[in-house]
Amino acid sequence: MAFLMVFPLFAHAQVRVRHTFEKGWKFSREDNKDFSRKEYDDAKWQSVVVPHDWAIYGPFSINNDKQHVAIAQDGQKEAMEHAGRTGGLPFVGVGWYRLKFKAPEFASGRKATFVFDGAMSHARIYINGEEAGYWPYGYNSFHIDATPYLKAGEENTLAVRLENETESSRWYPGAGLYRNVHLVINEDAFIPTWGTQLTTPVVKKEYAKIVLKTRLNIPEHKAFSDYRIVTELKDRDGKVVASGEKQGTAHGIPLFEQAFVVNAPALWSPDSPTLYSAVSKIYEGSVLKDEYTTPFGIRSIEIIPDKGFYLNGERTPFKGVCNHHDLGPLGAVANEAGIRRQIRILKDMGCNAIRTSHNMPAPELIRACDEMGMMVMAESFDEWKAAKVQNGYHKIFDRWAEKDLVNLLHQYRNNPSIVMWCIGNEVPDQWNGDRGPKLSRFLQDICHREDPSRPVTQGMDAPDAVVNNNMAAVMDVAGFNYRPHKYQTNYRKLPQQIILGSETASTVSSRGVYKFPVVRRSMQKYPDHQASSYDVEHCSWSNLPEDDFIQHEDLPYCIGEFVWTGFDYLGEPTPYYTDWPSHSSLFGIVDLAGLPKDRYYLYRSHWN
Repeated sequence: MAFLMVFPLFAHAQVRVRHTFEKGWKFSREDNKDFSRKEYDDAKWQSVVVPHDWAIYGPFSINNDKQHVAIAQDGQKEAMEHAGRTGGLPFVGVGWYRLKFKAPEFASGRKATFVFDGAMSHARIYINGEEAGYWPYGYNSFHIDATPYLKAGEENTLAVRLENETESSRWYPGAGLYRNVHLVINEDAFIPTWGTQLTTPVVKKEYAKIVLKTRLNIPEHKAFSDYRIVTELKDRDGKVVASGEKQGTAHGIPLFEQAFVVNAPALWSPDSPTLYSAVSKIYEGSVLKDEYTTPFGIRSIEIIPDKGFYLNGERTPFKGVCNHHDLGPLGAVANEAGIRRQIRILKDMGCNAIRTSHNMPAPELIRACDEMGMMVMAESFDEWKAAKVQNGYHKIFDRWAEKDLVNLLHQYRNNPSIVMWCIGNEVPDQWNGDRGPKLSRFLQDICHREDPSRPVTQGMDAPDAVVNNNMAAVMDVAGFNYRPHKYQTNYRKLPQQIILGSETASTVSSRGVYKFPVVRRSMQKYPDHQASSYDVEHCSWSNLPEDDFIQHEDLPYCIGEFVWTGFDYLGEPTPYYTDWPSHSSLFGIVDLAGLPKDRYYLYRSHWN
């Protein structure tokens, strides 16, 4: 039987219950269609705890992820053998998870939803032997309606089949149920997953206006006018600072819209990450049907041409880093302690922002950034229609891009730490003047439709192409990866009068390794597969920290940078593409173990 972590989202009535399934899972790397059957005997399978990354246990091998490709982003013209490009770990293939559980709160007339924070990848979900859902993108959170499949009063079985294809990533993606799995049980009328949208359209020192939109799922035979919502806004001490009530209407979709005023608000910022909560209760007559809490922060964001990014009315340059999702030796699991340790280290350096390169982040990261004070550029895709790797996102873009992006936006649009959406990274479509600008607008329009309150950017590494074909002009914010020497030329051609260093530096170094002579070098290789910690070595397409400092200090229209990378990560052992056993990056300001390199103190002195 599964051991459950149970989180009642209320104190006085069991109208909403959330189970987080951690223990009791069984796991196998074999593959058989019978594994989905409720009656299948999995007693001999491995017992695991979720979140779980099956590949981090190794062993490392040159044969796990050997690729024969030309990396266009790195300027390679001909295909060559790449060893360790995705970390040298055995993440390719199929894995199955099974869980037996009881849900005593589930009964006839109640609703059940499974929420997967992330499952790598091509997740097929079976409940009591029946396929209940499919979601291919391993980085996205998704939810499925479990109501038709659960058995009230019985033991239920959840089976999940995951498969990582060969050449499906450019870095170590992780494998398995590497983020949490939840079961949410509701009454027949309830606020659905990510069903609230909270904005702060007016933010002043004296007062703030809060607008809360709340969706409601109701039975077909019921009318929206049968229901009402009562919402209380509470400060961090639990004191009610505003409240309101609204009755459903006889016509229109079941969506409540409420407006509140908070006097003398405590504003959210990296220096003072104050959080509030909106506690909403749904009633049918006098009967409580649901209770839903929306954490939020009160803050304003604005981008002013030629002046910069403003947080709460103050110019705030981005002192940011790009981070991959893996936690080094811990792998891809969403380990909350590991995530918070990374944020503490970055904040001590003076960092105020993280770009979730190049994918949707874990809920634990965004929650930690809300609470600890770290701005976030939430990213979505590394590929659109054109391929970077043989089995990358381009294979599913047409069918899944909008669904994936909507999930990202709905999940995190209430989080104050999120200040910008990023729709892509160095997509090869940027070279296609017929397609790139139109796809940029397509994705940006989805962001504007679902969340008009934040600007949208993307990381583009072909500045001449995207400026000339108008792809850069389409974006709210033109994000440029590297080539800071082109900023001034790009600025003269762009209408936004703003430039973001969406990815900068890519300086390489090893902690405590010093090479002589101390001279600036590009793509330098050594017999020990290390790079000098004197921070004078970079990649063929990139540069040193001071090259970016010059532009962002001197040009008022530059709104800041996101350095590649905050931490070393598994995969992309540039420049040691073919030099096994190199299988982790050298880009990090901090190494795989979380120990600062010399470059940490350069940024710390500059940013602090």
